[in-house]
Amino acid sequence: MALADAKADLEAKIGQEIFVSDWLTITQDMVNAFAAATRDYQWIHVNPERAKTESPYRATIAHGYFTLSLYPYLRDMVNESKPMFPGVRSTINYGINKLRFPNAVAVGSRIRARCKLLGVEDVKNSLQITEEFTAEIDGQSRPGCVAECVMRLYF
Repeated sequence: MALADAKADLEAKIGQEIFVSDWLTITQDMVNAFAAATRDYQWIHVNPERAKTESPYRATIAHGYFTLSLYPYLRDMVNESKPMFPGVRSTINYGINKLRFPNAVAVGSRIRARCKLLGVEDVKNSLQITEEFTAEIDGQSRPGCVAECVMRLYF
C-alpha cells in the first residue's frame, strides 16, 4: 500500500477503536523479571507474602511501567508476519504524549489492549500516528494504563 493510500485509509479511522488484543494474564514471574531488568524490587511488586497483609490490594501488583511496556506486544507490533498496517516495513515507537496509571494491575489479573486512533500526519517519508492505548483489566471498571502513544510507520 502506498503512503498516500495508507494515510487516507487511516484518516478515515480517526476517533475509532482500531485494535483490541487478546487477554494476557500477568504472572508473578513476569513481574519479577521486570523487577530484575529495572532493579525496582519494591515489596509491593515482588513479595507476595508481605503484599497479602500490608498492601491495600492484598496481592502483589505489576509495575506501572511494566504494564506500559506490554503495549508493543499487546498491540501486536512485534509479529513481523502480521504488520500493523499493510505495506509497513518498520514501526518505530516515537514517544508518549500523555501517560496515566489509574488502577493497579494485581498479579493474576488479565489485561488487554484497546487502541483508538487519535491522529495521523506525514513526517519525513513516514506516517506518524497517535493512538490511545488503554490497558483494560478484566472485571475492573478502571484501566491499569492509559497512554497517548506516538509511532512512525515506514513504508
